[in-house]
Amino acid sequence: MNAGDRARLARMLEQDKEEMSDACRRAALRDFRRVAEEYFQTDGGFLLTLSQGKHGKEVSFTFRMIRPKNFTRIP
Repeated sequence: MNAGDRARLARMLEQDKEEMSDACRRAALRDFRRVAEEYFQTDGGFLLTLSQGKHGKEVSFTFRMIRPKNFTRIP
């Protein structure tokens, strides 16, 4: 295997690590959504994105909120 082939294979392996399967994405979105709905009244629009940031990989979970839930009890 020449140097060009090794570099191509290394890029392919690195890209493979960056991919998230559909099943994994759905599971993560389901779990994040469950936690978000414990703290906020939501209005749907849940979105999970993965990107390359300035200092490494970044994950963003975005949703629309109507209001935060209040856990304070009134005596």
